[in-house]
Amino acid sequence: MDPVIKINPGGSKWDIRQKVWDYIEEKNLANFPRPVHNRIPNFKGAVKACYSLAGLQEFKSSQTVKVNPDRPQQQARFITLEARKTLLVPTPRLRTGLFNRITPPQGASKEQLRICSSSQGVKDFSVPVGLDAKIKIDLMVVGSVAVSEKGFRIGKGEGFADLEYGMMASMGAVNESTVVVTVVHDCQVMDIPEDLMGSHDLTVDYILTPTRVIKTDCQLPKPRGIIWNKLDTEKLQKIPILKKLRALEEQAGKDVTLGAAPVATEAGLHASQPKRQTRRRPRPNTQQDAEGESSQDSRLEKRIEGEPKARQHLTRMSKESRGDGKAGNEQETGKTIKGKSRGNTKEQVPEEGGNEVKSQRKLHLSVTTVYLGGIPAGLRVSELKTALREREATPLRLTWQGAQHRAFLDYSDPQAADQALEALQGLSLNGHSLQAELAKSQRGGRKSGHFSRRPKPAAAPKSEESAPDAKSDATEKTEQ
Repeated sequence: MDPVIKINPGGSKWDIRQKVWDYIEEKNLANFPRPVHNRIPNFKGAVKACYSLAGLQEFKSSQTVKVNPDRPQQQARFITLEARKTLLVPTPRLRTGLFNRITPPQGASKEQLRICSSSQGVKDFSVPVGLDAKIKIDLMVVGSVAVSEKGFRIGKGEGFADLEYGMMASMGAVNESTVVVTVVHDCQVMDIPEDLMGSHDLTVDYILTPTRVIKTDCQLPKPRGIIWNKLDTEKLQKIPILKKLRALEEQAGKDVTLGAAPVATEAGLHASQPKRQTRRRPRPNTQQDAEGESSQDSRLEKRIEGEPKARQHLTRMSKESRGDGKAGNEQETGKTIKGKSRGNTKEQVPEEGGNEVKSQRKLHLSVTTVYLGGIPAGLRVSELKTALREREATPLRLTWQGAQHRAFLDYSDPQAADQALEALQGLSLNGHSLQAELAKSQRGGRKSGHFSRRPKPAAAPKSEESAPDAKSDATEKTEQ
């Protein structure tokens, strides 16, 4: 497969990063958070790409797996936990240590493991691993901005993946037998010149994309430890654990002389690069968290899970599994069965779209509704909710119309709905294929599965129905 992104002769790593980020934004190939600049892109198809991890013989035979904390590798973390392997996740920006071990509750269900693999779960179910711990990592999964079929890798430019590997090599946690895997979109695979690779750069053994599994047979060696002369005192101040590791290596008689603060490092080039204009969706300013995701993203994840903390959510799920949980949870608030509403669905906010009646609840204007059709007779709403959680497509609200073989799923914004649409493609329950697409009133004339922002609300007659787009989608159901 020929690379879709061509690298200009003499281009730098920073040029390559910009090309990749610009291309992914222009082609709309990423899910939330956006824009992808200065991030490991959360590309569309990341879940599918991660599924290939379970098929690697090196993964099957591994016992301890390290996976980075970024969003596109969340499915890799879940697969590792589901296989009952030891999962290690790096400490964000190495501020408080090297990595943590994820410790799910004893006898955790598949659903609970998904929560443990989320960013909030990583925070709530982790135990720090010290530098003196005797750990052997068999396989590790890293994110990348660009990678070549020869195994050359380019990250987002902060050097944490390279430094993490060097630190692990210094403490004996990794060696030449440790397999390194990266998960990327197909467009991120390109021809990277070998002369851009330094002795500190981490190379990869496998590349997983939504369509391919590439074994690189990389000939370049991986870092065998920390290259201290490539670090300076400023870096040590930012990463306290480096001070402890440097002291240990100095006691062992190794050369730990630091380099001078570089005058024109790649980071400096980064800072001097003119800001490129990209087409960005309007969004409020949010402060990035330690994982390269925004605090808004963290809040969204908590809201979708229905509890402020993952541990509280797991407790609630345990009660529900025993039959003593309450049915009126956040996702069932708007549940409708045979025209009879449960919970508080009396507040109606009619919106005009021809003769359509849209939302029956006072939702934020950015909320986007997904239509789910083809629901087989006899399917329970709890079974659908389980399938949605397994595919990481849990809505803010679910409106159930089982008698009409359909349901409506409300998501916080178009980006979240787009991600859910991707995850729901190919969904089959009880032998029936379900159809997921934007609710008819929100398509704006576009084909199903593509975004059209919700039109501005206007007055319309109130409806006795309690599901969004109930009237307008009645015809749609017949067509489907």
